[in-house]
Amino acid sequence: MAKRKKKKNSGRGNLFKASAGIFFLVLIVVSAGILAHLFIPVTDSSRSGKPDIKKAAFKKQKKNLPEYEIYTDEVNKYDKPEPVISQKTGKPLDSLPVVAIIIDDLGFDKNIASDFLTLDIPLTFSILPYSPYKKKISAAARKKGIEIMLHLPMEPVEYPLVQIEEGALLTSMSPDVMINQLNKSLDSVPYIKGVNNHMGSKMTSISSQMRQIFTILKKRDLFFIDSRTTINTICKPSARLLQLPYAQRDVFLDHSQEYQDIKKQIKRLLYIASQKGIAVGIGHPYPVTYEVLREELPSIKKSVKLVFASEVAQIPN
Repeated sequence: MAKRKKKKNSGRGNLFKASAGIFFLVLIVVSAGILAHLFIPVTDSSRSGKPDIKKAAFKKQKKNLPEYEIYTDEVNKYDKPEPVISQKTGKPLDSLPVVAIIIDDLGFDKNIASDFLTLDIPLTFSILPYSPYKKKISAAARKKGIEIMLHLPMEPVEYPLVQIEEGALLTSMSPDVMINQLNKSLDSVPYIKGVNNHMGSKMTSISSQMRQIFTILKKRDLFFIDSRTTINTICKPSARLLQLPYAQRDVFLDHSQEYQDIKKQIKRLLYIASQKGIAVGIGHPYPVTYEVLREELPSIKKSVKLVFASEVAQIPN
């Protein structure tokens, strides 16, 4: 019995020694920390009064997040839009924002074309290549000093479920066939200065064929306005590659032929022009479009400078 008791007491003694060792070790670490705090120079900015370079750099970086910079750049650009340079004179057009209004789908009604000519503003007429009154409308527009474009039919995504105009360029055409058809269409409307697409949501998304088309336009010294019938359009990079004067539609004025809706679209066009410094609107030969334009002209002229499409077409950066 005596031996067993002695062994038990011995185990308790070892445990006590181990606990005491751990206590002294902790005491040494804590003491070292206190001594370091008291005798080593303080470097924290809040105690030394000197700025923490790393923290300052982080704060500076935080103020220059990409999202914030992009937003700021856009605001600055819209507040002070770059001047639009005339392709003809090489000089800024005006201090006011500039707007080009194109009337598409002309050639089937010479009376409504005559109505638009009475507005006596620099509209741009875009005429379909195989329309019955294309030459009469072109001659009347030229006499009034109105700019003329070819409204070139191109294949839409919905083809053949939708009807397309005569002379349309199709993605299934060989290069020779397509270029031959393009040249015929260009020759069919006199006095043209440029081209914009009629439909074309499929064709304008295929770079190889748009480059072929743009090669012919460049040879003829024509510009191109992208009607933007699809978000997938590649017209701008194609025009940049071939150094072809280019612009794109910002607003369709009359996709709804309701009087108030057209007024809203005109206001939207003017707003975009005020933000970007330049805007392109496309309307159609509807009597209601003519009436709204006629009535809104005084306010339009106060807000923007109306110009021909050729004046906003520039080689993309």
